[in-house]
Amino acid sequence: MAEVRVPFLLGHAEIAFLFHVERQTSQKWRTEGTLGEPDLIASGNPYWLLSTVMQLDGAGDRRIDRERLATYKAGISPGYDLRDKERLPVIVGIQEAARVLGQGAQAVSRWRNRQQIAEADLLLSGSPLWLLDTILVDGQQRQRPIVASEVASLRAGQRTPQKPRGRKPNAPAASPPREPLPAARTFTSGEQAAATEFLVAILAEGKSVVIKPRP
Repeated sequence: MAEVRVPFLLGHAEIAFLFHVERQTSQKWRTEGTLGEPDLIASGNPYWLLSTVMQLDGAGDRRIDRERLATYKAGISPGYDLRDKERLPVIVGIQEAARVLGQGAQAVSRWRNRQQIAEADLLLSGSPLWLLDTILVDGQQRQRPIVASEVASLRAGQRTPQKPRGRKPNAPAASPPREPLPAARTFTSGEQAAATEFLVAILAEGKSVVIKPRP
């Protein structure tokens, strides 16, 4: 397949690499709003144009390492700078490619491992990405069915939402309904046996007893 041009895009791993920080730091920038909304979401993962990420360079103590920037660009060939996300070509991950081909994501992953699908146009933060056109041409060459409705949805910009990060808080366990307490009773000195029987029964249920002497 002829080599195609792809825009410079970055996931959290690439951003961390450029700024000499941990991946978690890039994710924290996203959570705090320092890093804006993703320019692309593919298979639920966020990606940003290089032009978007460059806006963080020099903000506060954040600095992009120029040597690492050159290394990053050299690894995406032939890549190009894009400043307007509205002009982004349709780029898909494994989940979107699977829907276009009428398959499950695991099937596409197996094809990729066995080199039975086009080589990814990009590999960002450990995830493969393809231009939609790459998937379509490859599918046609391999005589695989194409789901036209999924292609139309992708071209219309319909995407899977970003994956939630972190664990969902566990719902508090429902407390079992309380059994009603037995009614208070009064015993006279002549009802010692009944009082003892009542006291033993209450304590056997794990409850406590308050004794209030009366004149």
